Amino acid sequence: MQGQDGERDRHGARSGGDRSPGAPGGAPDGASAGTAAGSPHGAPAEVPAGAPDATSAGAPAGTAAEVPPGPPPGTPDPEPRRGRPRSAAAERAILDAVIALLEAGEPLAGLSIERIARTAGVGKATIYRRWSDKEELFVDVVRDMEPDDPPVSGTEGLADLRVMLESLRTRGLAQRSSALLHNIFAQMKSHPKLWNEYHGTVIAPRRLAMVEAVRRAVAAGELRDDLDVELIDDLFVGPMLVRTVHRPDAPLPDDLADRIITALLQGIAPAARV
Repeated sequence: MQGQDGERDRHGARSGGDRSPGAPGGAPDGASAGTAAGSPHGAPAEVPAGAPDATSAGAPAGTAAEVPPGPPPGTPDPEPRRGRPRSAAAERAILDAVIALLEAGEPLAGLSIERIARTAGVGKATIYRRWSDKEELFVDVVRDMEPDDPPVSGTEGLADLRVMLESLRTRGLAQRSSALLHNIFAQMKSHPKLWNEYHGTVIAPRRLAMVEAVRRAVAAGELRDDLDVELIDDLFVGPMLVRTVHRPDAPLPDDLADRIITALLQGIAPAARV
């Protein structure tokens, strides 16, 4: 999950230290054929039956092998060995493999880590170093296919709200123009674990960012301070969601975000008659 393994890159795939959960049905994360003592995971190599002990090989019988002296007292510990560097090419190959399989008509539920690894030309452990399970991987595939979330100032109120509303509009346009993306979302909603993963790692942070922008707008005097901020947020987001999700044939003009904001600020009651 985000926050434990470094920040996500622009494709949504993580870029940080390798995670190391065991890979179901295969080698544990980071393990590979021929792993020896002193590996990044510290797992000693298995010694074949009858082989001489590595600590006494070559020493005369009944004597202990000579142990190299340690560092002098006060010497700082050496920097711990880090995991193998992540490969951007491998991550790209894995994401592309999932997309290729989906384009070929494979359903999400039918994809296995083994099939994805074979298509990408990588080992299963390579996938498990980056994603703990299929759901986490599929969420990053969706994020890779969606338009990138635009940067916001983090200090403005209404200005940041407008940027995020516009991002919601462009994502709606992307779903309309991509039959594959539309199909993936339809499948996600019928798989609770996958949908919950997407909601928790993508939708919830976006909603929180919108609510925080509303709070900044209220603090700056741009919006009323006598209304619940989550209600205000729903009033801004609701019309865009209706257009992008519930009314797939409704127009999504370039100025839709501005029109929503203007309508809310001006109110929809008729002007007072003189």
